[in-house]
Amino acid sequence: MKNTFTEKPKTAKSRSSFSRAVSNAARAELAAPFDWWLFTIMLTILAIGLVMVLSASGIVAEQVNGDKYYFFKRQLAFAALGGIALWAAALLPRHWLYRLQYPALFFALLLLLITLSPFAPAINGAKRWIPVGPISVQPMEFVKIALALYLAYFMSAKQDLIKTFSRGVIPPFAVTGLFCFLLLLQPDFGSAVVLAGILFFMCVAGGTRFVYLFFSLALACAGAMALAIASPYRLRRLLAFLDPFQDAHNTGYQLVQSLLAIGSGSFFGVGVGASKQKMFYLPEAHNDFIMAVLAEELGFVGVTVVMLLFALLFWRCYRIIMGQHNLRDRFTAFGLTTILVMGAVMNLAVVMGVAPPKGVPMPLMSYGGSNLLATMLCVGLLLNFSRTADPWTKSS
Repeated sequence: MKNTFTEKPKTAKSRSSFSRAVSNAARAELAAPFDWWLFTIMLTILAIGLVMVLSASGIVAEQVNGDKYYFFKRQLAFAALGGIALWAAALLPRHWLYRLQYPALFFALLLLLITLSPFAPAINGAKRWIPVGPISVQPMEFVKIALALYLAYFMSAKQDLIKTFSRGVIPPFAVTGLFCFLLLLQPDFGSAVVLAGILFFMCVAGGTRFVYLFFSLALACAGAMALAIASPYRLRRLLAFLDPFQDAHNTGYQLVQSLLAIGSGSFFGVGVGASKQKMFYLPEAHNDFIMAVLAEELGFVGVTVVMLLFALLFWRCYRIIMGQHNLRDRFTAFGLTTILVMGAVMNLAVVMGVAPPKGVPMPLMSYGGSNLLATMLCVGLLLNFSRTADPWTKSS
């Protein structure tokens, strides 16, 4: 069956038929229902995240800002802004979205260049934020979405070239490599790993030859090891990850405190608000290590519930992906889901000591406006794609 969205009509009559087909498809798309299961699960995780931000940040907020609700109120405002972005993305006409792959890519590149300019301050030795009035924007969160949109376009439009090296491998690797290079200049090694991961999984889904993926993965691992060895700070963090208790008061401190929080929670936890590790023992308790506080306060049961909710969220995303008939729709939904899955998995891996600390926030739960806004934007776009998924994806 011919795809009316990808075929180019050659005559005036066929162009008119093409326009009517696009118009009819757009109207049908707008009339189709959303995946309300996806929205409900997302809202539940967000509600739990807001409660945990309030619990984990109160002590620090009162000490530093004189208002124990400071971070909670800001997170609530970010959630409201994210809700607006979510519905705007869910209602965005698909053909408008598909005109944004290059503008979004260049805008993301511009934001990363601004972070490296004198206009962006250095915080803790890194230049990752752009001050905008009372808030700071972290461009990396939006770079992920821009890259996913571009890779989805490339993988769907270049299917006949995807197995060639010069035209199917070099362009997406070059674009991703440029962004990774700019992130390493900040420096932000963890975010560069995230972008490389998005590229890898998109290439796997797109059909890139295994031999190219194998050698690129080997080169990436060798490069990562070279960067770690060349930087004493990265090497110390890597060694601390392998045995955090060997240097529990310095490089292994954060991971040790995270493991102590998880262990203290036992089966049912110590109760919401009763965490001891959040009282200036565990750094970034309301940010990247919020799951450690949740494990301490709600225990194994609480962590299991949250992980099950994320598993259900990703299941709904998977069904939306598999329900798409248009190749670009499927690749775009896959890329957005990859962003969410990598964020959750990498955050849990760091908190539990399975991976070196990378500064990856937990989607929908960690404090931070940029991450929350970008995450809800991804969910909004997935809700958009849920309207064109097969009916069985919505009824089951």
